[in-house]
Order: sequence, then structure tokens, then C-alpha cells
Amino acid sequence: MDIFLQNHKASLTAVAVLLVALLSTVVIVPETQQAVKIRTGEPVNTANQYFPDQEFGETGAGIIWRIPIVERIQFVDRRIMDLDMERETVLSNDQQRLEVDAYARYRIYDPVLFVQSVGSEEQLEGQLNQILTSVLRQELGRRTFASLLTPERGNAMNNIRDSLDTQARQYGAQVLDVRIKRADLPQGTPLDAAFNRMRSERQEEAETIRAGGRRDAQIIRAEAAANAAEIYAEAYNQDANFYDFYRAMESYRATFGPPREGETNVGESSVILSPDNDYLRQFQGGR
Repeated sequence: MDIFLQNHKASLTAVAVLLVALLSTVVIVPETQQAVKIRTGEPVNTANQYFPDQEFGETGAGIIWRIPIVERIQFVDRRIMDLDMERETVLSNDQQRLEVDAYARYRIYDPVLFVQSVGSEEQLEGQLNQILTSVLRQELGRRTFASLLTPERGNAMNNIRDSLDTQARQYGAQVLDVRIKRADLPQGTPLDAAFNRMRSERQEEAETIRAGGRRDAQIIRAEAAANAAEIYAEAYNQDANFYDFYRAMESYRATFGPPREGETNVGESSVILSPDNDYLRQFQGGR
């Protein structure tokens, strides 16, 4: 065996070198990565690049070939990635300091542009973090703290996403979503002052609603009284004698009759009137 190795040492060495060279020409691209072939510093080809309408399994992942020394392969993540912004202090339109936590989700859709512009995912994340912070300050600076507690918050998120996406595309990235995890006032005096102001605003709004209700009630009562007077007038015009009799009977019931529902009987009373009193004329046949 030793003699064989000595006699074929050169041949075995050549085979080993050839095998290593052959293996160095083969690169395996996983499904989760995009591959950019770079020749003498310039991107010349891509493999497994992301396309929205491409079916899984037909993306070009697997074995690709390269020329050793002359060409190198740079991998770029193909998945959706998260950008978690550090907590920032933002001044709202109503001069409230807000502690804001936000995050974004993005994907690298153009690996060649990505390699040419930033070169690494760490640098891209740093660039997007700066842009997100700036856009967030601008958008929230145009809105009040109270508006972030309403559906208007969704419009703010859409504006931030669109603005961040526009700037991210110069790096070959696409921003899919932006969300604010929390936007709180700092603990202590600013928070208490904001709550007191919001309470005062709600109380003022409630008093405005109550005042409007009282005004509407007065209008309704006035209209009802006017309608009643009109009905009485029409009844009087149709039969004055009957109307006079009806009103007298109502007056007698209220004066001499038992208490109505909801009224309290404060005791018996005596009324002394002359038989010739005009109030009792209906008892005398209306004469």
C-alpha cells in the first residue's frame, strides 16, 4: 500500500485538487435565501430571486455554478423581516411628549440593487431605522395625542408605511406594514395633566349636549302648547257652548273631584260660594 501511494502520490494529489476545485464551483442556494453572483465586484446574475406570483418550488433554489476566485456568491434573505424601532420621544401637535414604540415589516425584493446600495442587511436595517424614526416624528407631529386613540391612527400608520416604503425602494426593499405598539405619555405630571385636560373636555362636551337637550325640550313644549291652543281654538269655533261646558266640567273635576293618579290627597276642603256665582252656572243649566 505504501509503495502504491508513493508511486501515485502525484496523481492522487492532482485528483484531490481537482475535486476541491470542482466542489468550489458548486453553491447550494436554500429556499430562504436569494443569491447574487458577483464577478470582479459587479453583480452579474441572481438565483432564487423573490417574485410575488412565483410558485413555491419554482423559485430557482438549489445548485448553481460559479467560477472560483473570479466569482463569489452573496446571499440575501428572501423572507419577510422585522424592523423593531427603539423607543423614541415624539412631540405631538398638541405639544404632548409621547413615548412611542413602533415596528415595521419589510422584504428585499431586488437583491442586485440591495448589494449595490447598502451591501449588507445590517446596514439596511440601520438606514430603515433612521428613516422610520424621521417619518414617525413628522407624521405624529401633525396629529394630536387624542387622535391616536381613534380610528385616525390607522390613517397615520398608512401614511408612515407609504413614506417609508418610498424611501426603502432605493435600497431594493419593500415595506409591507408599519405599526405602533404603544404611544404613551411619560409617567408623572405630563400624564396627569393630559388626563385632567381630557376629563375637562369630556365634561364640557357633556354639558354642551345637555344644554342642547334642554333647548330642544323647550322648543318641543312650546310647539306642543301652540298645537294645543290651535286645537282648542278650532273646537271653540265649531261649538262655543259645548267648549264652554267641557272646560267647566274639567274645572269642576279638578276642584271638587278626587285626587288623580300621582297626586296626594292633602285632606278635605270646603268651598263656600253663592248660588248666583258665575263659576257654578253650568250647574244651573248654563244660565
